[in-house]
Amino acid sequence: MFVERRKDLPAHLADVMLDQVENRVADWDSVPQRHRESLIKAGEAALSQPWSVILASDYRTYCEKGDRAGFEALYFARRLMLNDLVLAERLEGGGRFLDAIIDGIVLICEESGWQLPAHNSYERGGARLPLPDPFDPVVDLFAAETAAILTTALQLLSPQLDAVSPAIARRIFDEVDRRVFKPYLARHFWWMGHGAERMNNWTAWITQNVLLATFALPTSQELRHAVLDKALASLDAFLKDYAEDGACEEGVVYYRHAALCLFGSMTMLDCAAPGVFSSLWREPKIRNMAEYILHMHVAGGHYFNFADSSAVVEPCGVREFLFGKAVGSEQLAAFAAGDFQRCETPLMPKEWNLWYRVQAVTLANYLDACRPPQLPVPRGDIFYPGIGLFIARDDIYALAVKGGNNGESHNHNDVGSVTLYKRGQPLLIDIGVETYTAKTFSPRRYEIWTMQSAFHNLPSFAGVMQADGAQFGARDLAFAFEDAEARISMDIAGAYPSEAGLRSYRRRVVLKRGRCVEIHDDHDGDQAAVLSLMVLVEPVLTPQGLRLGDLADIQLAGAGPPLIEPIVITDARLRQSWPQQVFRVLVPLAGPALKLTII
Repeated sequence: MFVERRKDLPAHLADVMLDQVENRVADWDSVPQRHRESLIKAGEAALSQPWSVILASDYRTYCEKGDRAGFEALYFARRLMLNDLVLAERLEGGGRFLDAIIDGIVLICEESGWQLPAHNSYERGGARLPLPDPFDPVVDLFAAETAAILTTALQLLSPQLDAVSPAIARRIFDEVDRRVFKPYLARHFWWMGHGAERMNNWTAWITQNVLLATFALPTSQELRHAVLDKALASLDAFLKDYAEDGACEEGVVYYRHAALCLFGSMTMLDCAAPGVFSSLWREPKIRNMAEYILHMHVAGGHYFNFADSSAVVEPCGVREFLFGKAVGSEQLAAFAAGDFQRCETPLMPKEWNLWYRVQAVTLANYLDACRPPQLPVPRGDIFYPGIGLFIARDDIYALAVKGGNNGESHNHNDVGSVTLYKRGQPLLIDIGVETYTAKTFSPRRYEIWTMQSAFHNLPSFAGVMQADGAQFGARDLAFAFEDAEARISMDIAGAYPSEAGLRSYRRRVVLKRGRCVEIHDDHDGDQAAVLSLMVLVEPVLTPQGLRLGDLADIQLAGAGPPLIEPIVITDARLRQSWPQQVFRVLVPLAGPALKLTII
């Protein structure tokens, strides 16, 4: 799709101006006063804070103890502070923040490596080295992101920085060239794509930021063409692993690092080579990728989540708005504009990528005043065959059932799991993922409880859970959407290893519109089956089954006495979605058939 347009590239590839979005030159003077005040206040807060000190021992902690959070807090604190200072200076323009900005730029330029300790490897899945080699840089997600941050800062404040010393701009260029451009062109990193090898969000995310640095810095035409040649191949490698339906197998959180970074990459291409890639915005797959976030939304900040995604995520905003406009989706643009207007912090104060924040700031006045058409947002029934995801709704229930297999990117062992909301409130939940550690992306990943099928809404067999790998998946899947009901059925026995002793486990889930949700499980196997139900509201046993406060009753037929287990939530990432305690209900099957009726 992208490579085939290489022949149409002009000899001269243009510069990208990062504060010119949606075909309008940024008017920094028109930024609404409330946003201006909040950004300058954030810059003042950054002025009062010391820069974080990063020691070699901080970097080594990942290899020695498996901890990511400690180093990353220090690393990202520098970048967030620099972003706040740059935006405040660009708005105020008096030089008050310049000294701190230069300090931040130089500190970052003097880091031994821009890659995270968790990514300090030269091959996919390779051993992580305890310290970065400054003479052999790794281009990972955040090396490229750092290049984008420094590039954006330089472009926004180039005259002011040059007035202090032209050496600042040269230093940024030299460091980006050494740490990103040279290794990008000289090496093959796995995320660039190779044949049928599967890619993930890394491909689009890194490619976007490499393109940004390439076309927003004063690079040569030779370098621009060389980078673009590799980038186009990478974008094709990224797209090949998406089905035509556009579903992101990594979940809603990674939509913003995958599909939205494809949007960012395409924006860079449009600026560098006007007209060459513009027809791609009309490709159905790309539009479907854009609109995926709409179909995953439940209510408020809640989204259907699976894989390494949280149930509660940040509101949509300027990037989704611009993506919707680009692909001709007024529904997505309207949804994103509404979220932007309702959000208390629409200018993304916790965002690392300074370019995203520039987009939000320079379009804030437009989006604040935007009165999107009252379009019917597509939040009804949909099936994503690429990942086997079924979503059905009525005025009461929002239901998702996950098919697919257990070999997907950021996979959890969750084939056949059910997520259910009632009147926008979580009923059957997907717990999500804890804070990343070394174990998260290691051979011990499935020792983590949140990854295991026993902590999804799924059965276990004498303690045997689902196994990981693409060979463990759903089979004989069928679904239907009708006026009176929506239903899906699948055999999930294939998601379990042979030790489970399963011949079949047929799960059928039915949304009887306006009435109830039914789950029918038919078990043919040699081991005792116990169904796990993950719920937010504390259950109480009743003669018919379970009562979840005022939210719902779950009637059980074919079940033995349930056991209720509280689960205390202490992890900071999980606490973004859930309170201090959730519950797992263990429901033994009393025979070959179990029926749950949720009212």
